[in-house]
Amino acid sequence: MTWSDETATPAGGRHGKPWRAAGTVLVVLLAMLGSGMIGASLRTTPPPRPPQPVAQAGISSSTSSTPPTADQASADGDTAAPDPAPTALPRSIPTTISIPRIGVHAEIMSLGLQPDGSIQVPPLSEAMKAGWYSLGASPGEVGNAVIVGHVDSAALGPAVFFNLGALQPGDTISVSRQDGSTATFAVDEVKSYPKTAFPTELVYGPSDKPGLRVVTCGGDFDQNAHSYLNNIIVLASMTA
Repeated sequence: MTWSDETATPAGGRHGKPWRAAGTVLVVLLAMLGSGMIGASLRTTPPPRPPQPVAQAGISSSTSSTPPTADQASADGDTAAPDPAPTALPRSIPTTISIPRIGVHAEIMSLGLQPDGSIQVPPLSEAMKAGWYSLGASPGEVGNAVIVGHVDSAALGPAVFFNLGALQPGDTISVSRQDGSTATFAVDEVKSYPKTAFPTELVYGPSDKPGLRVVTCGGDFDQNAHSYLNNIIVLASMTA
């Protein structure tokens, strides 16, 4: 299937049947992020493979350490108290995103819905800009804010989020907002998911704290489909 840079499938959103419309949202994300390689149809050779996350999707969470229980913490005198949760910000349009580790400092455009109910995507002529899904939470608000961007363009080569998969837990992402404030996030996880197994609830599901999801395409490039097979997803939590 060939994607158009301004078409996708119908979407639910913040003001419709948002976070629980899992089937609809899944299709939206596949369409929106599949369009990250829209210009690939013009290629005669495969594009360079973008960096992949160190921890790929599907690795058991049992390998991660288990937080101490309250009794264990009290028995261990040198266990530090957890940092207080940051205060959520009021809604405000994001303007730029900065990710120092991968050299990203990009303008953010707001993405809404087309008249036919399909979600907008950044045009390939502006593949070095990111896009914020404006029917969801804004960065810093309670909820998961979603920012997407192209991985590649046949005309420009590597695009704004080509190196997204190189991020590591603890890396910083800062989003400047129209009200003059900046929401700062720390990366929790970076994973690669097949587009056929997109984690809809993880990206679009509800949250009681400010979170950020940054998404692009990745994995192997399917020359026949003119698209990458996976989505690279960065999960981050607000720190300040």
